[in-house]
Amino acid sequence: MTEELFELELVGGSIEQRYRKMRPEVEAMPWGTLEPGAFPPDVREAARTAWTSAAFQEHRTGAACAATLRSLIEARAPLDLVALAARFPLDEMVHVELCSRVAMELGGGVSLVYRPDELVADVGAMDPPLARAAHQVVCFFCVGEALSIPLLQGTWRASTHPLTRAVLKRIVLDEADHGTFGWACLDWLLPHLEPGDLQALSHTAARAIAGVEANWAAIRARPAAADDHAGDLGWMQTDAYLRLAQRSLRRVVIEPLRARGIEPLGA
Repeated sequence: MTEELFELELVGGSIEQRYRKMRPEVEAMPWGTLEPGAFPPDVREAARTAWTSAAFQEHRTGAACAATLRSLIEARAPLDLVALAARFPLDEMVHVELCSRVAMELGGGVSLVYRPDELVADVGAMDPPLARAAHQVVCFFCVGEALSIPLLQGTWRASTHPLTRAVLKRIVLDEADHGTFGWACLDWLLPHLEPGDLQALSHTAARAIAGVEANWAAIRARPAAADDHAGDLGWMQTDAYLRLAQRSLRRVVIEPLRARGIEPLGA
């Protein structure tokens, strides 16, 4: 499949009205208050890139949540687990809109191309539904979503602008359920798996962690001047963020995985 430009749209009309009724907090945020002219050009460009990338990552996470939901349904997971997970794709689409609208406030999103067939990591694809769901839960929830909670909380607390603070608070509130869901779901899955599955899950966890650490390299490359405007732009000082990230990775990801017999190799 060829690369495509990451673009977003709304149908509008009655469809949008129903969506707004489902999540009215989106329109209630203080849009129009983030003045792009208040930032140096290089900082503004970095912020546009960061928020466009955030929208894309939330889009990817929405696809990952939907893929995991399908596997859990196919595996006949408990109805309450499935019902809780069914809300997550909606949450992620809301986050996509929030992040993209912040980028628009800063002058518009940047050009971002991707391959739709590579949107979701191919984990457990050849396994039956139960084992596939376990790989997806470990990768997308026990690593990705669990780690996002303390990082988002730290970023939200560091934010000083009313708009970026409101956006991050909304995302934090939603992500809390996403992160805890992973461990509850994994605790249900583990007794149903074969002994060899734990080693395979260890490899999945290790690959997911390596992907997260690679993303931190982009944060290290952020212009130094951007830290002077961190509070308004919706991020933490770079060094503080990376320190929090390393601590959180061990505390909320690696240690809980090890407690369940999953050793992320190389972590």
